[in-house]
Amino acid sequence: MNMREKILTMIEKNSRIGVKEISVMLGEDELAVANELKAMEEEGVICGYHTLIDWEKTSIEKVSALIEVRVTPQRGQGFDNIAERIYNYPEVNSVYLISGGYDLLVSLEGKSLKEVSGFVSQKLSALDTVLSTATHFILKKYKDHGTVLCKKYEDERELITP
Repeated sequence: MNMREKILTMIEKNSRIGVKEISVMLGEDELAVANELKAMEEEGVICGYHTLIDWEKTSIEKVSALIEVRVTPQRGQGFDNIAERIYNYPEVNSVYLISGGYDLLVSLEGKSLKEVSGFVSQKLSALDTVLSTATHFILKKYKDHGTVLCKKYEDERELITP
């Protein structure tokens, strides 16, 4: 694995890791690591840095959903134009081209079930190339972006032996 791949592996697991720490762990010059990070950002290899939040542990109400979307691809452009129209909505977090019975998988968040349902019926389903949708509300997240959110229950009772 080259330096670039090692850096990407490290920052994918912890985007807060510092250049100095990366350079020490890789045995590389700090300036070389900083330059490599900058180059990957400019090339679009590194697209952003994110913080994973377990919203269930806050007072902020959020509803997450995954929506399977079947579309009619546009001639000469495939799925790209319809995917772009969908990902430009601010409610949408992710859009993926997928295999199987549906064409796109859309991930989004809203303040309520009603808000998410309204988005699907009024905006998404109203697009002329959308043939059908199937909405799946996320009831509980166990693991997200490689991080376990729901810790396994551990019995904390004291063992008493006769």
